[in-house]
Amino acid sequence: MPYESQNTTDRPLRVFLCHSSNDKPAVRELYQKLRSESWIQPWLDEEELYPGQDWNMEIEKAVETADAIIVCLTKGSITKEGYVQRELRIVLDFADYKPEGTLYIIPVRLEECEPPRRLRAWQYADYFEGQRERALERLLVSLKRRADSLDLKLETSAQNTKEAKEKPIQEEKSIIETPFSKQEETAKNSFPPITSWPPLDKVTLSNGIEFMRMPAGKFLMGSGNGDANETPQHTVDILYDYWMARYPVTNELYNAFAKAKGIKHPIDGLEKKKDHPVVQIKWTDAMEYCQWLNNFLKAKLPSGLVLRLPTEAEWEKVARGTDGREYPWGNEFDKNKCNSDESRTGDTTPVGLYSPHGDSPFGCADMAGNVWEWTHSAYKSYPYSVNDGREDEGGKNMCVLRGGSYRSEVFYLRCTMRYRNLPDATGGSFGFRVCLAPPLPK
Repeated sequence: MPYESQNTTDRPLRVFLCHSSNDKPAVRELYQKLRSESWIQPWLDEEELYPGQDWNMEIEKAVETADAIIVCLTKGSITKEGYVQRELRIVLDFADYKPEGTLYIIPVRLEECEPPRRLRAWQYADYFEGQRERALERLLVSLKRRADSLDLKLETSAQNTKEAKEKPIQEEKSIIETPFSKQEETAKNSFPPITSWPPLDKVTLSNGIEFMRMPAGKFLMGSGNGDANETPQHTVDILYDYWMARYPVTNELYNAFAKAKGIKHPIDGLEKKKDHPVVQIKWTDAMEYCQWLNNFLKAKLPSGLVLRLPTEAEWEKVARGTDGREYPWGNEFDKNKCNSDESRTGDTTPVGLYSPHGDSPFGCADMAGNVWEWTHSAYKSYPYSVNDGREDEGGKNMCVLRGGSYRSEVFYLRCTMRYRNLPDATGGSFGFRVCLAPPLPK
């Protein structure tokens, strides 16, 4: 099917699949999965080319009108002097005369291989056998962002792509179900209605903070093979949509608060680290920042939502998604996807430096490493309940931090790791991020 007019925004996202004929089975599977999304119009040669058509001309037309180009790579396709090389040359030649930043290329590795030199400017994704469901989820997030950047008016059903893709958590003996008690049933109805906020996957406030949407629903919390305080592993149902800041609060953002309050910024050399996460933060500092930010942006916030610290349940769901993964990017640690002790940086790094390859399933960066992040929650044993006193704001002895830092070893970077400290404790690796969510039940 030919692509529609290039100019209209009332159309699906056009995605060209560049590949070797030897990789057809995996590419055909990816094509079918993309095609099942009503907001995506994928282009695959065997589906779109008809007898008698000029191969080169049709490929060039498809590349030129594509919104995104997925280049499928294997060891064989990189060395093969066949169709993938011809298609790839067309793609790269087209890139040479397009304005910088206007061509959206996603190299996708179908197996372990080194992307060609000319493709290394673009962050690659992995679509390995046995891990394709998770890989597809991340790929769809990337394509959705591309569609948003083009202001495409996607079909209504596409607005809920993430929710449709999320599968219910499988019931296993290791999962402890926590049915709602009468007290928790009351908590279900204690969140105020959200009356004026569109269900956007990404929103940006006037002060520049970006937020990613987290759909309501269940996720797996805790671990069966970590610290004892991570057990029992159990299912938690978050009953509302909420938006998590894409990055931790930076020095520059915190400086606006410090100036407004007439207090000293907690770090020296601010000018050189504006885009680094703020550190030397107490839990009480983070709470005061949230209160100030609510007042500062009060007229611009939707009814029923406030800016606050995330609970540790909200934080963990964002970090690991709904498939119970160990790290934001998957189940295997990769030192190239976060700032940790393994990175040997010895300091914080700019937020988003490891994005998007180190992002969580919902598109949040730095959920592992860089800085420990304060949560709203007091430290209590599991199972987690929003209504058991741990979210009360007074009289907390210990508060939970999550995510690990640039000083942390691998074990402390897992999504389920729980660290705790006193509310007035601070350190060179203590920071925070905010969320936009309903107020917590009193």
